[in-house]
Amino acid sequence: MSPFNRANNVNQTDAIDWKKVNTLENGNVLQHQERYVRKLVHEANDSANVIFEIANEPWSDRPVLANVVNPYLFTGRDQYPNSVELPDELSMAWQARVADWITSEESKLPDRHLIAQNCCNFVYPMKQTIAGVSVVNFHYAYPQAAVLNYGLGKALSYDETGFLGREDEKYARQAWNFMLSGGGVFDNLDYSFSVGHEDGKDLQANGPGGGSPELRRQLRVLSDFLRDLPLVEMSPDFDTVRHAGGVVTHMLSSHSGQYAMYVDGDGPAEISLKLPPGEYSVQWVDVITGDKKDGGGFKHPGGEKILKTAAFRNGIAARISRR
Repeated sequence: MSPFNRANNVNQTDAIDWKKVNTLENGNVLQHQERYVRKLVHEANDSANVIFEIANEPWSDRPVLANVVNPYLFTGRDQYPNSVELPDELSMAWQARVADWITSEESKLPDRHLIAQNCCNFVYPMKQTIAGVSVVNFHYAYPQAAVLNYGLGKALSYDETGFLGREDEKYARQAWNFMLSGGGVFDNLDYSFSVGHEDGKDLQANGPGGGSPELRRQLRVLSDFLRDLPLVEMSPDFDTVRHAGGVVTHMLSSHSGQYAMYVDGDGPAEISLKLPPGEYSVQWVDVITGDKKDGGGFKHPGGEKILKTAAFRNGIAARISRR
């Protein structure tokens, strides 16, 4: 099926093992790949809405088992969807070359674009990124993918969702958990876009995932919540929440006393916080509707503070501000 198969083109590409197409051991295919990359980079230079991803799921044809998600499985322990696989050395060398083509071609052009490296499925603490890469993509990411890689100083991306059914709430919860763990990007497979439904309103069960106008509206609630925060000042916070019974929390905070928290699960819940002295205000956000509710204010001497939520289902968000 590949255009690089010599039987499928008139360019006299070399006959090679298909698993070597995206390696440096691919014969004269490499020169065609370079020409394509440089042409694409040149033509897209004046487009601001472009990120160059080097390769999609490069571990698929050249996998190296790096970890497993659940080591206690009795069967299928080292298989998808429990395996965490990385691309092998031949793949990584080829990806580094592609990144070099992108950066060297852009050095001759007016504008620069971000380069993304697709790391793996689920979660893994990356050792390093390819030179020139600014975005690290994970598929079907756990929030820990953001937590473990925050120190890389790169934009961390939940780059593909799916396979959890059609319910909007599942994918919205994934987005909130990942972004409030320090993620920088969330983009999802949306099966409501299909041939004949370019408006994104196809609600038939025609794919292994979700997507709908309603999900996009819910993701807008998250986007608006994040845009209201001083994100440049904020980072993942693992100390403020001391205990949250029956729910899971993820929090960002700043030294100036701004806290953003997502509470995943069903409430009401009591959340124990450790806060410095000061006067605080609380605002609750309904993650489904976007409605905001004043949670009141309190003067705190420092130490433990119990925050009680109202009843909620499938998550609620809070913004806590120290005056």
